[in-house]
Amino acid sequence: MEREEAVRKLNKLVNRELHELAEKYNVTIYRDDKVNKGWAGHVFERYLGLPINSAQSPNFGSWELKSIPLRYKKNRELTFKETMAITMIDPVNVAQKEFKDSHLLSKLKKIVVVARIVGNSVDDPSFIHSVVEFNLEGDIYNAVKRDYNLVRSTICDYSKGFDALTGRMGYYVQPRTKGQGHGSKTRAFYARPRFLKLFINI
Repeated sequence: MEREEAVRKLNKLVNRELHELAEKYNVTIYRDDKVNKGWAGHVFERYLGLPINSAQSPNFGSWELKSIPLRYKKNRELTFKETMAITMIDPVNVAQKEFKDSHLLSKLKKIVVVARIVGNSVDDPSFIHSVVEFNLEGDIYNAVKRDYNLVRSTICDYSKGFDALTGRMGYYVQPRTKGQGHGSKTRAFYARPRFLKLFINI
């Protein structure tokens, strides 16, 4: 399925309740008494008629599907519940490639994001808010390029290196530990809420 067709079809789900769709498409929310963390994405895949991919970020060739949760604060203001993982950081690849040829830019060009409003628990109603594609142009492109170059220069600096990457870096895109605990050696690029707000109208 091509990206344009997927976006068009996913937009028909806006304002629909996700639990009802999970039941319709036989997607289990709990697995062995634990929450199936990928259940929302599995609903969208089943809806699109695509085979469920065991990878954390299903890749459909010319595009990639991601789901991001939104929540209401106490003042009823809608906000992002978390940052959004974009792609893992391979230090060798980042050191070798400029932003225009980077895996980060390639990923951002392919992503289709389904934003959904969630409650305090997985059992609370969850409504599909919007479907968006990222369009990096002008100032936004240059700002993300600066974030990437900061990561790249840190990796290439022998006095710093890969282990010096921290979530405090980056204006729109941050390099952050991915995995369990502070001892994790892996890093990934994450989209900050201020970046997501550029495309997801909340």
